[in-house]
Amino acid sequence: MAHDTHEAAHVDHAAMGIDKEHPTWSTYWKVAVILTLITVVEVWIYYIPSFTASRLFVPSLLIMSAFKFATVVLFYMHLRYDHRLFRVLFTGPLIIAMTTLIGLLFLFGKLKIGVGAIN
Repeated sequence: MAHDTHEAAHVDHAAMGIDKEHPTWSTYWKVAVILTLITVVEVWIYYIPSFTASRLFVPSLLIMSAFKFATVVLFYMHLRYDHRLFRVLFTGPLIIAMTTLIGLLFLFGKLKIGVGAIN
């Protein structure tokens, strides 16, 4: 009887499109260490004056922050293990919001693309 219940639960997960098992404590621990290391690198580069003055400072912080955001969403919010529809419902509006913000930054002159010498 217990075997039938487990098999039925497995069939329900397959019907819902959930094909990955949920993470174990080991996975959460590894993800926490990775997030901590990225945070340490972010704080560490902030205290390097030559790197802070370079053009790579802000893009590197933004890339690390985006990676941390994606990691938290995928693992701690379980988006990686949910149905594909939930991923689309999350990432679709996120992409629209990011595109809108970037467009507004260009519109108000906070971002510029050097196309050539314009006098």
